[in-house]
Amino acid sequence: MSFRPLVRAARTCASPAFAAAQRRIASSKAKAPAFPTVQACPSPTCDCAATPDMPDGFEIDHKTLLNGLISSFAQQVLVCTGKDDWPSRIEEDNSGDNLAADLRELVGRGGVYNDPFHNISVLNSSLPSSMPKRTELQTTSAYLLPSFKYVPFLPRVSFDSVEALAKGYLLPEKLHPAHDGLSPIHRDRLLRKPAYQGLLYGVRDVDDILVLICGHGGRDNRCGIYGPLLRTEFEDKLPRAGVEVLSGPVQVDIPSLHALAGEGSGRTFTSRVGLISHIGGHKFAGNVVIYLPPHLKTEQGEPHPLAGHGVWYGRVEPLHVEGIVAETILQGRVIADLFRGGINQAGEIIRL
Repeated sequence: MSFRPLVRAARTCASPAFAAAQRRIASSKAKAPAFPTVQACPSPTCDCAATPDMPDGFEIDHKTLLNGLISSFAQQVLVCTGKDDWPSRIEEDNSGDNLAADLRELVGRGGVYNDPFHNISVLNSSLPSSMPKRTELQTTSAYLLPSFKYVPFLPRVSFDSVEALAKGYLLPEKLHPAHDGLSPIHRDRLLRKPAYQGLLYGVRDVDDILVLICGHGGRDNRCGIYGPLLRTEFEDKLPRAGVEVLSGPVQVDIPSLHALAGEGSGRTFTSRVGLISHIGGHKFAGNVVIYLPPHLKTEQGEPHPLAGHGVWYGRVEPLHVEGIVAETILQGRVIADLFRGGINQAGEIIRL
């Protein structure tokens, strides 16, 4: 099986002959697999939770082919809320006073920096925010993926930090050719400005594996049921495989603690497991996204085949968790039967 980026492009009208020609060109340019795959998830070798029954009207779709069913995005912002669930529209949380709402005002549909060729996905997560030294300050933390950056302190008293995040880290470094007709000042507004990065304190690389499970019960019952169940299952199976599950806020003001609270076992692999808001595809619950940091190595000390990638799985049940840990997290093999898609650090969407 081969993996190839899905090209983001505006919708155009084309004849069947033109479409067939395009498919032939794409086929001729197909590259060798970037990483290995296995067809099916291995059967569990230890006890796991039972697959839950779904309420009437909330059945799981076991028929649709999952491959390629992934939202197109160049960057995901994972807001650390410390909560396990949110309103159906996450921007309405806390009466609208939240980082997700602020970001969507800038980069969401109709936002001043919105770019349809550089989609930015904004999600909430159950992961906690870092605590500033001055405890009277209200700040929010965020992960930027797949750039694998952690932004610990975004003050809730100023919109300047939100703009700095957008301009310094989220906007594209190069515009899509479709923007060639824009005025120079309009093009400049849509481009990233690295100078703004210096306005955000403590930004660091993400070194831990992130296991993110859609648990947005406020949006759909299926995710609300599967999310907490799969989180517990990953928190059980990861340590059994030698992967430490870290908890508590990221410690950024203590030089001796480079990584995260909970560190100290000496294990090679460290991870965080959290629930996230809606990513699309409720009917494919449980939905799991795994981000593997760029410098990750295998147990044998070799470069990890999936380092720097995000891997989306659908229809994940508790009986799959042990196999996902063994195959994808430890060995870097994608499980084809569960694979919805993926993303690399260049922001290219990957499919089988």
